Amino acid sequence: MNRRDFLTLTALAALASKFSLSSAAEGKGNMQYRSLGSTGEKVSIVGLGGYHLGMQSDEKESIAIIRKALDSGVNFLDNCWDYNGGVSEVRMGKALRDGYRAKAFLMTKIDGRDGKTAAQQIDQSLKRLQTDRIDLMQFHEIIRLGDPDRVFAPKGALEAVQAAKKAGKIRYIGFTGHKNPEVHLKMFATAKAHNFHFDTVQMPLNVMDAHYESFGKKVVPVAMENKTGILGMKSMGDPFILKSKAVTPMECLHYAMNLPTSVVITGCDSMQILDQAIQAAQTFRPLDKKELAALLAKTEPLARKGEFELYKTSHHFDGTYQHPEWLGPGVNKETFPAA
Repeated sequence: MNRRDFLTLTALAALASKFSLSSAAEGKGNMQYRSLGSTGEKVSIVGLGGYHLGMQSDEKESIAIIRKALDSGVNFLDNCWDYNGGVSEVRMGKALRDGYRAKAFLMTKIDGRDGKTAAQQIDQSLKRLQTDRIDLMQFHEIIRLGDPDRVFAPKGALEAVQAAKKAGKIRYIGFTGHKNPEVHLKMFATAKAHNFHFDTVQMPLNVMDAHYESFGKKVVPVAMENKTGILGMKSMGDPFILKSKAVTPMECLHYAMNLPTSVVITGCDSMQILDQAIQAAQTFRPLDKKELAALLAKTEPLARKGEFELYKTSHHFDGTYQHPEWLGPGVNKETFPAA
């Protein structure tokens, strides 16, 4: 890594330090909280990923994981309309009964690119989650250069989401993607051209991203400039970065928290993994320059070709590539760039 790139990451880390410490006093117990962009919301520094909850064989265990997270001060819940055929949302909806909905900042995502498909998916998510309001709705898998134009087109998905917001079904709007930073940058540029402001943006942020097609170096500064809340995901590469044997789970989580992320979302399919995430949030402190340099030095040789970031270099994580029908009419596999 050249000196300029290292200084960029060091500067972002300094912003994260200031960001985290300014809101640490608002924590519940030892949990740390951060501001969610310009929304005025405070969210836990770690968030509970929804995908892995639907993979759990025992529904009761999934519900128990969600409720323990909320009782421990984790208030940010992630989900998506397509996760495990809707099972993830259904389980989360059951977990949010008995007063737990009030403890949660609830986020889910939709795949639809046209207004009709998007509206249908919004209503399905509301039903599954057993709520009349979703705190944050995000456009999922913005991974093709054509996606921003489809979302913002007349009768496109944005119109449906804005209508849902006006009706009180959702509060904030964001987008997510994992393929290439240039697609995120186009989404921001398209929003600007339409005089629209995204409340949040979700992206892979981890120790290997820093060295290959980096969202951290290319997109995070733009999000900061736009006062858009930054949601970090794939801190462990789900779980390919861990398979490199270069870093530990705690190092992965702390690195992502060291960036100016509002929240770092991590999948928890067991109580043990949940406890690990909570511990990471409770013990996080800003990394000094030597610690940051050491992490980047030991991951750089492994990260140069994206070998452990398969979401960037293959279709392994592209759910909408396997199921283009989720996007609505007019999109098929031929629309996708080569992996």
